[in-house]
Amino acid sequence: MDKKKVMIIGGGTGSYVVLSGLKEYDYDIVAVTTVADDGGSSGRLRNEFGFLPAGDMRQSIAALSQENGFLKDLLLYRFEKGEKGLKGHNLGNLILTALDDITGSESKALETAAKIFSLKGKVLPVSLGLTKVKAKYSTGKEIIGEHFIEENKLTKGERIIEYKADPPVKINPAVKAEIKDTDLIIFGPGDLYNSTIANLTINGVSKEIKESQAQVLQIINLMTLASQTAYFTASDHVKELEKYLGKKVNYILLNTRKIPEDVLKNYRKFNEYQIEDDLKGDSRVFRLDLLSTTKVKKNSSDPLKRSLIRHSSQKIGKAIVNIINKL
Repeated sequence: MDKKKVMIIGGGTGSYVVLSGLKEYDYDIVAVTTVADDGGSSGRLRNEFGFLPAGDMRQSIAALSQENGFLKDLLLYRFEKGEKGLKGHNLGNLILTALDDITGSESKALETAAKIFSLKGKVLPVSLGLTKVKAKYSTGKEIIGEHFIEENKLTKGERIIEYKADPPVKINPAVKAEIKDTDLIIFGPGDLYNSTIANLTINGVSKEIKESQAQVLQIINLMTLASQTAYFTASDHVKELEKYLGKKVNYILLNTRKIPEDVLKNYRKFNEYQIEDDLKGDSRVFRLDLLSTTKVKKNSSDPLKRSLIRHSSQKIGKAIVNIINKL
């Protein structure tokens, strides 16, 4: 029997968690990453070298690497010193940028990285074109750039009503080819717009998914995000993904475990809350304890705001296997 092909479309730590869990099983895994990142280490390197942002690709490479020793640690290492140079840079981003420069293309750089780090699966940028994202809000304002969208805090009742790539770019031909025979496509967890929907703003992505036979799974985030999903419920997350996807999702994974009060207290400082489950009666929903009990420690040199708690890779992996067994 052929292996089931599973595609994870997203970026950042959300994809890292899912890929880390799935790597333990015998599937054909494809990670598709956003190319709109323009903040932090990735943004600095993008501006200086003009290559696709490396951060999301680096996270996926680290997750799929079968090298669990120093090589993997190198990918995730972030410099804490060097005020005007290396501080804040991730070594994995620098390695991928160097490979881009040496090989002459992102595609060849990723092929080389796959060999160096012994990947169990493929990592592909959603597009080979350099672009940013543009958000239009219900208040009428517009913001260009993932980093600036992240810095904007939504007011009560304010929402993103239009989100698109600027300038428009086309789907990576390699991603297009992989979608055609994929069995399950997974969206989330991660920032709903900047990590997930950003991929659907690329010309051709939604079309190819709709025309494929792939089933779609959405993993609902643990917490709201003040800059993108303030006051969103679980159903809001689903409706917004379906709006840009152009079709209904087939399965939904939702955490049921209560997040510790000390963690919630820290989130409340940013006006962020555990997402309300208002999907009662929806037969697509699988409700499980998906929470990691490990609290996230942020690197002091990382300028970006990060989540304080995440899904468990092991729990997510087992839940996805149960869904794949139903296909």
